[in-house]
This record gives sequence, structure tokens and C-alpha cells, in this order.
Amino acid sequence: MNTSSRLRNLNRIRRISRFMDTAFKLPLIGIRIGWDPILGLIPGAGDLIATAISAYVIFLAARFRLPNGVLGQMIFNVLLEMVIGAIPLLGDIFDAFYKSNVRNLALLETHLQNQLPDLQMQDRLHLDSVKSGNIVT
Repeated sequence: MNTSSRLRNLNRIRRISRFMDTAFKLPLIGIRIGWDPILGLIPGAGDLIATAISAYVIFLAARFRLPNGVLGQMIFNVLLEMVIGAIPLLGDIFDAFYKSNVRNLALLETHLQNQLPDLQMQDRLHLDSVKSGNIVT
């Protein structure tokens, strides 16, 4: 994969992660949530859909040939959110705060900072979009 393909893939992961975990700011309390906890309110199918989208994010991240440790941590994050997210109401609250997709994005960006300096030079967010809170459009 060339640098521009990597950057497109990374930006797709960023968009999906934010869509699922930080798409909206709740008025009055100021907490950011995404579609993940909202989908979790749909009995049965909601958590399945959210987990499938998170699995797709991991699939896209795996294209960067991540080490097994990083990939394992990403899978753990999604599985933890899936298991606890299945608990009615408590799971939805957990989903709103745990944000497995944004955690996985941070893991990916940290890895890429160390492994792909050519990507970092072309990335307008400098591989720190999670830390800086930038939103990729």
C-alpha cells in the first residue's frame, strides 16, 4: 500500500471511529457520544451492528500490518465493549464512556507515528488526531 492509500485508509478509520464514539455532544453535560451507545439501545441487533462496525475498523487497521500485541489490544477493546455492552442500560452507559473505536484509533496512530514517518509527514493531523481532538471530514 502506498502512502496516499494508507492516508485514505487512516482517514476512513478516523471518520468511522468518531461516528461511532464521539459524533455528538450532549447538551448541558457536555459529554461526547457516538452511534455506538445509541445503537446499543436497540435490543439484540444494536450491539451486534455496533460490534460489526468496530470489527470493520479493526479489519481496516490490520492493513497496516500491526504487530500482534497492538491488534490483540484492539480486539480486546471491542470484545470488552461487546460483552459489557450487552447488559441492558448499564452496557449502554459503559459504551458511552469506554469508546473502544477511539481507543483503537489511538493505538493505531501511536503505532504509525513510530513505524511510518513518510505517512506522518503527509498527514495533516500529524497522527495525533485523538489526542488533539481534531475531526476529520
